[in-house]
Amino acid sequence: MLNEYFSSVDLLVLKPAILLTLFAIGVLLTDLMLEPEQKYLNAVMALAGVGFAAYSLGPWPLGLQHQMGMAGVDALEAFRGAVIVDSFGIYFMWLFLIAAALSILISIRYLEIEGENRGEYYAIMLMATVGMIFLAIGMDLITLFMGLELMVISIYILTGYLRRDRRSNEAALKYLLLGAFSSGILLYGMSLLYGLSGSTDLRIIASSISQRPAGDPLVLIAVITICGGLFFKIGAVPFHQWLPDAYEGAPHCVTAFMSVGPKAASFAFLIRMFLVPLASVRDVWLPLVIGVAIATMTIGNLAAITQTNVKRMLGYSAISHAGYMLLGIISGNENGLKGIVIYLMVYTFMNLGAMAVIVAMRRKDIIGDEIDDFAGLIYKSPTAAVLMLIFLLSLAGIPPTAGFIGKYFIFLSLIETGHYGLAVVAVLYVAVSLYYYFQIVTSMFTREATDNVAPAMAPGIRLALGISLAMTLFIGLYPDPIINIAGNTVASILR
Repeated sequence: MLNEYFSSVDLLVLKPAILLTLFAIGVLLTDLMLEPEQKYLNAVMALAGVGFAAYSLGPWPLGLQHQMGMAGVDALEAFRGAVIVDSFGIYFMWLFLIAAALSILISIRYLEIEGENRGEYYAIMLMATVGMIFLAIGMDLITLFMGLELMVISIYILTGYLRRDRRSNEAALKYLLLGAFSSGILLYGMSLLYGLSGSTDLRIIASSISQRPAGDPLVLIAVITICGGLFFKIGAVPFHQWLPDAYEGAPHCVTAFMSVGPKAASFAFLIRMFLVPLASVRDVWLPLVIGVAIATMTIGNLAAITQTNVKRMLGYSAISHAGYMLLGIISGNENGLKGIVIYLMVYTFMNLGAMAVIVAMRRKDIIGDEIDDFAGLIYKSPTAAVLMLIFLLSLAGIPPTAGFIGKYFIFLSLIETGHYGLAVVAVLYVAVSLYYYFQIVTSMFTREATDNVAPAMAPGIRLALGISLAMTLFIGLYPDPIINIAGNTVASILR
């Protein structure tokens, strides 16, 4: 009976998620035995959990990729098809583990300064990563919804982690209320898909939807509600209001984490939904996505111009980046999807790098997230100023940084599919983004410093900055490996 419900393949597929869960529980238990000065060991244990999960996933003995290679299969299904591990799922699992590891590194010093270095922080971050994994490998509505809720509930808690900070509490409450509303809309759409097909399997739903008559009102309502829920999760207009407030109010290190991992997981979910169950009704959702993409780029870029808080500016910047990635969905060809998966990977490094500099700016009695706080940074810490410049150039998509590669493939896909107007609009907004990113650069390089306190470059932050910088430049200067990996990833979802 045990083999019928839980086979060795199920265990192999879920091993990364199981290891992360076990280490999350382990962090909670060992935290009780640690003295205040030993709390950094929570981060060490969380990093060990991410390391073991990466080992269980990778192309080495006992690793999932190694086992799939030995068996000569491109994909593994588990739990009777409720989850599937293919190149698409593996790519995103690596992305989530990288985001979690870098976020843990930049959290150590920040939590010490805040006096909130507790085990539950790292445990919740690991559980959020487990939720992301299920969003990337889920092929069943229930699996996907459970993964989504595990991720977002963890992020709600992390957003309000600083219990004595009014901004943190306010951001968490806004995020929770709006997030619960969007989850309700998404769940309604999912229930319609189940009602139309009689199954929660995405492939059966896809077959049922394709047989429905054109203009079916039930299909139309299902598409609209599913899109509404998905657009909220990626921070697209008009469901973006929560994002700048959550970014600004959350602890710096949480903002860094939620800006990359959950965003990538939401896009993995969106891609899977648009390309599997909703693929046959592309004509229905395409005009909606085009309008949302234009509005998202417009409002995200224009609103960022007026911001004086760097985290809030990066929040509106994140909205505009979501608009760029939706353009890849609109083109719908191989280069468009390749552009999205490359974009998400490089965004992880360049945005976490920029956020790591902001985390380093947090010192005793200095929050360090206003543009004025960056005044004269080149005189206090030339390294931090130059690093921030490189990450901002990459966020704007300037070559030879990694950010250019993702935008290049998305613009190329728009031209290939005849969306010339969208390509022109997208390129114009790159110029707008340069304007607001350079507000920070101008403050760092041309203004006088208001204090002599240098950023706190703790070892964890140095390591995270080093990795982010190396990958931002490496992918920009030698993109062939990531392009090949992205090609395999996209091929698996298009089969």
